Amino acid sequence: MSSFSRIAVILRDGQPGQTVDVRGWVRTKRESKGEFAFLEVNDGSCFGNLQLIVDGNVPDYAALMKEIGTGASIHAVGEVKESPGKGQRIEVHVRSLRVLGTADPATYPLQKKGHSFEFLREKAHLRARTNSLGAVARVRNAICFAIHEFYQSRGFLYVHTPVITTSDCEGAGQLFQVTTLDLARLAALKQEQGKPVEIDYGQDFFGKKAGLTVSGQLEGETYACALGDIYTFGPTFRAENSNTTRHLSEFWMVEPEMAFYELDDNMQLAEDFVKFVIRAVLEKCPDDLKFFNERIEPTLLASLENIVSHEFIRLTYTEAVDILEKSGRTFEYPIAWGKDLQSEHERYLTEEHFKQPVILTDYPRAIKSFYMRCNADGKTVRAMDVLVPRIGEIIGGSQREERYDVLVDRMRESHLNPDDYWWYLELRKYGTVPHSGFGLGLERTVQLITGMQNIRDCIPFPRTPKSADF
Repeated sequence: MSSFSRIAVILRDGQPGQTVDVRGWVRTKRESKGEFAFLEVNDGSCFGNLQLIVDGNVPDYAALMKEIGTGASIHAVGEVKESPGKGQRIEVHVRSLRVLGTADPATYPLQKKGHSFEFLREKAHLRARTNSLGAVARVRNAICFAIHEFYQSRGFLYVHTPVITTSDCEGAGQLFQVTTLDLARLAALKQEQGKPVEIDYGQDFFGKKAGLTVSGQLEGETYACALGDIYTFGPTFRAENSNTTRHLSEFWMVEPEMAFYELDDNMQLAEDFVKFVIRAVLEKCPDDLKFFNERIEPTLLASLENIVSHEFIRLTYTEAVDILEKSGRTFEYPIAWGKDLQSEHERYLTEEHFKQPVILTDYPRAIKSFYMRCNADGKTVRAMDVLVPRIGEIIGGSQREERYDVLVDRMRESHLNPDDYWWYLELRKYGTVPHSGFGLGLERTVQLITGMQNIRDCIPFPRTPKSADF
């Protein structure tokens, strides 16, 4: 165990007369006449800064003050005292101080002033030192802990599904290709021959065309159909050229899969899950959420309380379309049965019509994935989307199609080759059972709970079209 105390512990438990060992980064330095300085120090363990009082009795005071500026890292030992300052219970009067690393004020980019989030994305290696991004990181951590806590407490098994796959779960052709073939040589051959070069994937590393996973669902189903309730939690990738505030090319997904669950069971688990995670963060990160409510999104706390305090409305896609058509609103994307709902439609339902979360079910089969169970009407599938205010869709899921012949027909309808999914189909041949699952995007959840406007600020190093820095 380390010999020094985290600032979060000092601020929470520190008592006058206690000696503490503090290490962190200087947020601000304020010098007064007569060899006297105030240092605001943060080590990332909490939102608040710890104030250090340094006077001329500290050895090498003058030399230290010349070295210390915003961004410098320091090691201080001192005594906790009651603080006369407004808004802080204690402060530390320093007895010894040393500089661990300097930060040149002429070049250090995070000086004491406001910085745009666009600017901070260009400084992703440093932006976690700011109030906003440090708070995002702590909230993201609390969400991840709550995710595991929720599923582990319910007896789910955590399953690691592959990052590299040869099947496209969504059938949308958005896989990032993984290859060891010499692409430069193939391009040269194409130029020489003046026509496309047929690629022999049998010579590739895996012996067939492979890509980064868009979902762990299909593989997750294999374990659900053997072990009952499982969940996957890991990075997923989509080569979708969407340069918006709501899309990332690399993002993290939580995907539970449950044997013997039908759609109603799936919806209830999704509702319980969302509420559990939000309550956990409200409890564990109150100072961070207070900051977001004051500085980022003034309705944040009220919105989160609204989600956890209401039963989620359940209605069908058809009922939702009827509400939207009768709303009298002119939407950017016209609404009609058979079209996928856009964010503006989802937010109208949750923010204006119902003013609370909504779970939509029974979407048209033509706009949903091949693995969703077909309803008896032949037109819809047992899909569900959980919609929440300010974000829209936070969860997408379904009861899975467990009937072999129907699943084969759906694959062909979706222009997929059933032979490529032979192992997935065999689950329907050997002891098939009703089963369900859903996916929740971690970054969307961070966006919901922090109020951040751009999803690129909800992940440490965003991957987007034309951007893979750091």
